[in-house]
Amino acid sequence: MLTQQTDDGKRSSLHGNWSSRMAFILAVTGSAVGLGNIWKFPYIAGQNGGGAFVLVYLACVILIGMPVMMSEILIGRRGRRNPVRTMELLGKEEGGSGRWRWVGGLGVVAGILILSYYSVIAGWTLAYIVKSVSGVFAGASPQAVGAEFDNFVGDWRLVGLTHTVFMGLAVFVVARGVERGLEQAVRFMVPALLVLMLVLLGYSISSGYFGQGVAFMFTPDFGALTRDSILAALGQAFFTLSIGMGAVMAYGAYLPEETSITGASAAVVTADTSIAMLAGLAIFPLVFANGLTPGDGPGLVFNTLPLAFGQMPGGVFFSTVFFVLLSFAAWTSAIGLMEPAVAWIVEHYSKTRAQATVGVGLLIWFIGLGSVLSFNVLADARFLAGTIFDNVDYLTSNVMLPLGGLLIVWFAGWVMSRNSTSDELGGSGALYKLWRFSARYLAPVGILFVLLNAIGLLG
Repeated sequence: MLTQQTDDGKRSSLHGNWSSRMAFILAVTGSAVGLGNIWKFPYIAGQNGGGAFVLVYLACVILIGMPVMMSEILIGRRGRRNPVRTMELLGKEEGGSGRWRWVGGLGVVAGILILSYYSVIAGWTLAYIVKSVSGVFAGASPQAVGAEFDNFVGDWRLVGLTHTVFMGLAVFVVARGVERGLEQAVRFMVPALLVLMLVLLGYSISSGYFGQGVAFMFTPDFGALTRDSILAALGQAFFTLSIGMGAVMAYGAYLPEETSITGASAAVVTADTSIAMLAGLAIFPLVFANGLTPGDGPGLVFNTLPLAFGQMPGGVFFSTVFFVLLSFAAWTSAIGLMEPAVAWIVEHYSKTRAQATVGVGLLIWFIGLGSVLSFNVLADARFLAGTIFDNVDYLTSNVMLPLGGLLIVWFAGWVMSRNSTSDELGGSGALYKLWRFSARYLAPVGILFVLLNAIGLLG
């Protein structure tokens, strides 16, 4: 049996259940909060005019992101298996076809591929903790900061080492199981991440440029909005919640029956979005205080911010806090990305959790070597979207995730019966009707626009 019953007759996953609603919220929040919130959101907002972009982003999170998350959780809890088996069983039960297992498989593969390069970038944050503690950025010029980054990513041995260390950290947590590993880790790391963020925010408030940062983020300039900006907000809202890759579905399989999916989803979306907002409020004042540009793109974290920290009083401390925060955020996301594949191997091949985790970790580590070498030895080996790193990033972010999310919300809205979905969502009132309308119409249309734009079919 892949599901079991607790003493009170309620369904439970083979892998165990979260001990409480809060444990689930922390776990999904940890999976959702990652480099996308702290690294990507500030620079995308910076590139798209700030306030107007933030408003569109918030609307997309509520109207599209939350319905998709609720759909993924209810599917996971309904099936109580790994994403592949859950989609197969529910597909047969609800739609008469086991082929829906390929949707679960798409999420598992996407998680493996995403973590293969995510681990490489997360490894950089570990290296930058060491650099910050040693005072490398103190008083450094822009040229010195840039050279430090170039020298680091140009050395495949160092990048490979940090990739290996980070994957080892993820394997350690996932191998320990749901309550002893995942739950214990997020109970510590998610609150710690929030505390670190508040420390950095406190410094930003005292920088003298906090008002400028607030104005940039929350004063809408609708003239700066373009179609690309709106689609970027839609895409960011979708990807920042960690949906479409099986992680939320896998975590949903461990959710106790008495927990409200709507309430838990609202709590996760609120926490995830709040951390993205806090990241912007912490980062933009530091950027303005040092006369830097808020739209500096991906280099904002590894070039612009180290330069800013190097020029401020207490920069060594705050730089260290920032990169520890980034590492924690990446770590909690990594364990969520690994979980679907590990759960599938445990169930499909009857392996122990430790065996499955080590096997998945080694596979991800090996695939990640392509991304490690993309920044040095194979930097000039370009095809299709660019380097190996560029291609894996493009395939997962622009094709696999939106396609997976589209199929998941379509399955929940159109294939599953009203009785099944209302049973999981706790009734058929106004909130249920709003979810059903969003899952059937708003979310699929929004995700389809993201997908078509990403693959260049919108012109």
